[in-house]
Amino acid sequence: MNKIKNVLICGIGAIGAIYADKISRYNNDNLKILVDKKRLENYRKNPKIFNGKELKLNYILPDNKDFKADLIIIATKYDGFFEAVKNIENFVKEDTIILSLLNGVTSESYLAQKYGWKHIIHSYFIGHSSMREGNKITFDGNGDIVFGVQDSTITDKNDEILLKDYFDKAEISYKISQDIKRSMWLKFMLNVSSNQISAILHLTFGQMQKSEKIKNLLKNIMLEVIEIAKASGVTNTHTMLEDAFKSLDKMCPEGKTSMLQDIEAGRKTEVEMFAGAVIEMGKKHGIPTPYNNLLKQMIEIIE
Repeated sequence: MNKIKNVLICGIGAIGAIYADKISRYNNDNLKILVDKKRLENYRKNPKIFNGKELKLNYILPDNKDFKADLIIIATKYDGFFEAVKNIENFVKEDTIILSLLNGVTSESYLAQKYGWKHIIHSYFIGHSSMREGNKITFDGNGDIVFGVQDSTITDKNDEILLKDYFDKAEISYKISQDIKRSMWLKFMLNVSSNQISAILHLTFGQMQKSEKIKNLLKNIMLEVIEIAKASGVTNTHTMLEDAFKSLDKMCPEGKTSMLQDIEAGRKTEVEMFAGAVIEMGKKHGIPTPYNNLLKQMIEIIE
């Protein structure tokens, strides 16, 4: 593949809508949004409104066999991810690049079990949270897709160049990480701590930024993740705490984490991808995770 042209997005919630909007304004004719029949009916009746404007998108059903994607962006929530992996099958060709913007550190491995590692690029979204209320999504434009090849012996390094070229043309903000494994674990650690505490205590980013007691609690949660990261082969873990709090302090004070928004809207949270994953990896490596054990129980009670 010489360049990316046809793009498929799976999931147009708080994150997916950001890139559906960007790409539709760049080249809507070659953009498809993957939906099931129920969502198709819903979106036709209640179109997505992004920053006050209706998103006029081209929807496609999983059984369609007439469209092949050069790039697939998966931006579902955790509970929709496994269905998405199955539903993209008809649109994957030999050189299709697949990006998973899910939180966590496990989605790429699951994708590779079905589609192989050659064109799966590790990635995530970092920035100010978009605010989602019903079919309306607002976003201040402060956010990046961070991506990179974790192992160039199994993944095509040229895909980084293709993504960079396409994102430049579509005016999508991005960063290429030279150590994507550490970058993803850093984001995971920030989510495991701030998302879960904010959901339980109903805190904005600003409230977490101002409270030393909250920061001390976040630190203890982060330390569990750091021990597991070390055991998982992540390097330069000694600066992860400092880097995580720098990222937290950059968040919009009035903003809310995605998990708090889920709790307030009565939606299922991603606790299995956060505390659940930490607990399972802790068992694997023989590392105690008492903070995450408690967080998981509390969030499940709230749900």
